[in-house]
Amino acid sequence: MGALDGRVAVVAGATRGAGRGIAVSLGEAGATVYCTGRSVRGRPAGSRPETIDETAEMVSARGGVGIAMRVDHSEPEEVRALAERVRAEQGRLDVLVNDIWGGDELTAWDKPFWEHSLEDGLLMQRRAVHTHIITSHSLAPLMVARGAGLIIEITDGDSLDYYRGNLFYDLAKVCAIRLGYAMAQELEPHHVTAVALTPDSCGRRRCSTISASARRTGGMRRPRNPHSPAPRPPTTSGGRWRRWRRTPTYFAIPARP
Repeated sequence: MGALDGRVAVVAGATRGAGRGIAVSLGEAGATVYCTGRSVRGRPAGSRPETIDETAEMVSARGGVGIAMRVDHSEPEEVRALAERVRAEQGRLDVLVNDIWGGDELTAWDKPFWEHSLEDGLLMQRRAVHTHIITSHSLAPLMVARGAGLIIEITDGDSLDYYRGNLFYDLAKVCAIRLGYAMAQELEPHHVTAVALTPDSCGRRRCSTISASARRTGGMRRPRNPHSPAPRPPTTSGGRWRRWRRTPTYFAIPARP
């Protein structure tokens, strides 16, 4: 019996990096994990070869149930279709991880904002901020209906008072932190928790949601931000939650109703 047997999770942005590692870690604990993203076998969305199909297979290999579903999270209709599928097939959603990014190739670290491509900077906000709002908007009602659940915003850093080296990158990551905080305020009366976490492997920080075993899957690759700050402990707010420490991790899961 795993700690998350019977639980259902959606990892939005599970193709690679922290999203893949989180999905595999959830599967290792016994969860059913919907692995979403744009890159599927035979149709990668960019130049990288990883796919959500591979991630779902890793989830299943570690003891969970991995389900791959191609979703463009910038398209509300596709996200609503995901929510309807989860409702029809599972009747519940316990964990939503918002790790949609797609901004690496859009970030020019060596240019001030007025020389940076405006089109790339605005596209970064669309990929890394708008997608998170669209996804939570469609999936949070599944948690509110049950009076339990956890939404995790994956970001870079745990503070608003330092600069991440690129205006558009900084804006995207700060927005994720603020989304976690703001959602927590509105979800707390419904006993749903929202948090913002920053993983340590990928050049991020100590409050990792990835277990040591998940790091062996190859799902922990993301270019390092050279402007990341010194580590600080994770913070959480809103709703009922407890810490799951079956592996070395700061993964918060919702208390059973």
